[in-house]
Amino acid sequence: MECNIDARGKAVRLIGGILSLIAGIIIGILYGMEIINSSFWYTSSLFLIFGGCFGIFEGKSGWCVARAIGIKTPL
Repeated sequence: MECNIDARGKAVRLIGGILSLIAGIIIGILYGMEIINSSFWYTSSLFLIFGGCFGIFEGKSGWCVARAIGIKTPL
């Protein structure tokens, strides 16, 4: 995998990944403490955690999956 995004794109993906990961963990904790009970929130927390980890990976490695398959992204 070669770097296909610039420093600005890396920063946006890294910050977005961190924020998604934090949101997913918070929602997961709230679900675990039974403050929120809907299975929608459980599923949302899993997607946020997975997406956040993937965003952090893209930001650290400098590789964007969307650009790798030919989609033009603004960052």
